Amino acid sequence: MTTVLIVDDEPNVVEAYGLWLRDEYDIRTAEGGREALDEVDEGVDVVLLDRRMPELSGDEVLEEINGRGLDPRVAMVTAVDPDFDIVDMAFDAYLTKPVTKSDLVETVEQLRSLKEYEAGVRKQFALAEKRAVLEMEMSEAELAGNEEYQELIAELERIEAETGERAEDLNHDAFAAAVRDLVEE
Repeated sequence: MTTVLIVDDEPNVVEAYGLWLRDEYDIRTAEGGREALDEVDEGVDVVLLDRRMPELSGDEVLEEINGRGLDPRVAMVTAVDPDFDIVDMAFDAYLTKPVTKSDLVETVEQLRSLKEYEAGVRKQFALAEKRAVLEMEMSEAELAGNEEYQELIAELERIEAETGERAEDLNHDAFAAAVRDLVEE
């Protein structure tokens, strides 16, 4: 199940978002930046992050998450109107409060799909690389008679189909973000 970390210094906002999402996702909550850094780990898939919080801002939390090498998809959900300072920030979506339940659910679903798409593309690339190496080194007869190679080809075809389906589910901005992230790696 997808794990969503909700971070906001207003307890009623954390509670509302949690109620909206709890039926579909595993929810973690934090009522501030420091608590968010205690909660975030490799098991978190999506972070909903407020920007303006006392002690540690959402911008600082985002920077620390990325500095730790963690890779959740992040949506800034904030009352701060976007400005040019967002250009260099490594988030995937930006929602300006107040947000509706449907906006929040749609954003989480897009970020979940984006994370799954990226994982599929990475695996697809790794399998294609293995296939290419084997095809350069082995004869067609050796490949045709090898069960492991046949399983690799079947897995690659399955992932290619799955990744294509996921790409169709992404909106233009999410697809562009996925491609950007993959190219930057």
